[in-house]
Amino acid sequence: MKISTSPLSSFRLALLSLPMVFGAMNSYSQKVIQPVLGHRNAEILKIGNFEFKDLNKNHKLDKYEDWRLPVDVRIKDLISKMTIEEKIGFMIISTTRMAGDYSFQPNAPKAEITSGFNEEDLVQTINMFTRKPLPNPNMSAAGTTKAVMTYNLRHFILRANTSAKIMAEWSNNLQALSESSRLGIPSIVASNPRNHVTVDNSIGLSVGTTVFSKWPGELGLAAMRDLKLTREFAEIAAQEWSAVGLRKGYMYQADLSTEPRWQRIEGTFGESADLAADMIREIVLGFQGKKLGIHSVAMTTKHFPGGGPQAEGQDSHFDWGKNQHYPGGMFEYHLKPFKAAIEAGTSSIMPYYSKPSGTKFEEVGYSYNKAVITDLLRNKLGFKGIINSDTGPIDMMPWGVENLTILERYQKAINAGVDIFSGSADPTLLLETVRKGLVTEARINESIVRLLKEKFDLGLFENPYVDPEAAEKLVGNAEFQKKADLAMRKSIVLLRNDTKVLPLQKGTKVYFETCYDNGRTKTPNTVIKPEPNKWNLQFVSTKEEADVVLLWLIPNGGSLFGSTGAPIELGLSKNKVDVSRVNEIKSNKPTIVAINFTNPWVIDEIDNGNLKTVLATFGTTPEALLDVVSGTFNPTGKMPFTTPISNKAVLENQSDVPGYLKPKGYALFKFGDGLSYK
Repeated sequence: MKISTSPLSSFRLALLSLPMVFGAMNSYSQKVIQPVLGHRNAEILKIGNFEFKDLNKNHKLDKYEDWRLPVDVRIKDLISKMTIEEKIGFMIISTTRMAGDYSFQPNAPKAEITSGFNEEDLVQTINMFTRKPLPNPNMSAAGTTKAVMTYNLRHFILRANTSAKIMAEWSNNLQALSESSRLGIPSIVASNPRNHVTVDNSIGLSVGTTVFSKWPGELGLAAMRDLKLTREFAEIAAQEWSAVGLRKGYMYQADLSTEPRWQRIEGTFGESADLAADMIREIVLGFQGKKLGIHSVAMTTKHFPGGGPQAEGQDSHFDWGKNQHYPGGMFEYHLKPFKAAIEAGTSSIMPYYSKPSGTKFEEVGYSYNKAVITDLLRNKLGFKGIINSDTGPIDMMPWGVENLTILERYQKAINAGVDIFSGSADPTLLLETVRKGLVTEARINESIVRLLKEKFDLGLFENPYVDPEAAEKLVGNAEFQKKADLAMRKSIVLLRNDTKVLPLQKGTKVYFETCYDNGRTKTPNTVIKPEPNKWNLQFVSTKEEADVVLLWLIPNGGSLFGSTGAPIELGLSKNKVDVSRVNEIKSNKPTIVAINFTNPWVIDEIDNGNLKTVLATFGTTPEALLDVVSGTFNPTGKMPFTTPISNKAVLENQSDVPGYLKPKGYALFKFGDGLSYK
């Protein structure tokens, strides 16, 4: 059957007046407006002047199909019709892949439209953490069919990095398959961030460079100190995501960068709980709106109760990083951004793998921690949404409950408050947990209510389909990118301008070199000679010809998932920067050093008395950097975190304490530092 959808713009206009307060309706007598119904495998029922989707194909209108009714009535009716197998499948969210999916590989072939669910998702995820090669990603459509029709899965994570049109067509095919099922329950597709310039685009962290509008990294957004532009970013990204059928974000991190060695700092909004709270609030409201609706992308705020204070900076994806501690007694400080997310209405919250050490809480991973999830998050903080486990706490990161069986782990996590599990594709063991009486069906129903409500609020039961042609025109369009380019420039921080080299004078001969060693290229140094020259500067091929050298250092600590448990060091030479080359250049030429910060790097190896001009970037473009150094754009950015003065300061730091509260002598560049030309 034909999908009865109009182009994206018309679709939005048609539904602008759709009542979003169904809960207040108690009869059919109120004026209602017919929503647009997208359908492929469900017949349309015509009742009076209205149309409805016959999702369960019984040729009559069931309450859950009646968009005029309050959402809670529809949910109650649908739950009464669901089998226990359908309910359990609903509590699994699994990675889905496309045939020809070369995720995260630049300039790779585009994924084919014939897509498939990865039946070996658990094995692949384990391989990811053990650094074994992944199986061939070319999978048939039969995998998706089994996931939807046999395992009853309706929640998926898409990692594929491909065109907007292909994603939209893939999404429509998935929704058509879901609609053909017994009850016709639509699917929801989530993704990690897709709109940022990032160094570590490992699976589970980011999708890297995509066709979506390209904005600075999350630290860069925080460095802007521009909440209005942050909200605009989220609203723009939400339009792009919903256009291709991505209606759920596995993002953003409300974690704080209080432990400078933690390898996930790049995805945070810095060390200040107040700034991070402001950022998270704008992000949630921008993506979701004041409440979930037909244009929203549902957010999953993570990683409760704050993943920043990891012991020695090691990450809890690994056994050697499973402990999270609070030597400075600042547990409550880390809750501030989550409180802001809850107040803004975040749809879901994700606990981290970590287990608390030296606190009043049971020393088990947060997905198993009832005192943290139920008592604190639900009862004290008032969160009413979905609790979504991180990927693999049952099978791979069962910290503190290693001696429990898989069924007992499910039991403990569900009783702690988890509603949906990430990291497995097969619900068999979760189903067995219920059938053996370890968890009641009544408790399962509590989770199903929350999960269904998200789908109903997003309008997926009425129309889960998108317009691929409209998506292709909308995603990454020039108007969106113009806003993103402004953000790139606002994210750059001028830290030192001691000799007033900046802004560069017209006609200055500039040697511009980037240093980024990804471990694959023969030389990490790249000379940049921009064309056309819009900066009134002369770009030369050698440093000897130059009046000024511009060095852009992009330290690389390696992928998070390349961790071996070795001590994490923040010195530049330990993070693939050729320190001797930097020192040689700046001893012979006036040198501008720009440093890309994904962590608060220790730069004492090059800061030896003649480092006079320093800028900080947080995921941006060479064009944006040149706009700042040339004076085309006046720098306004402020540091989102404090950088330590030495490795000794790092080793002595308290992991839960933000840099601006650390003892005197800790900081080189302080939180909030940032100069301007004017």
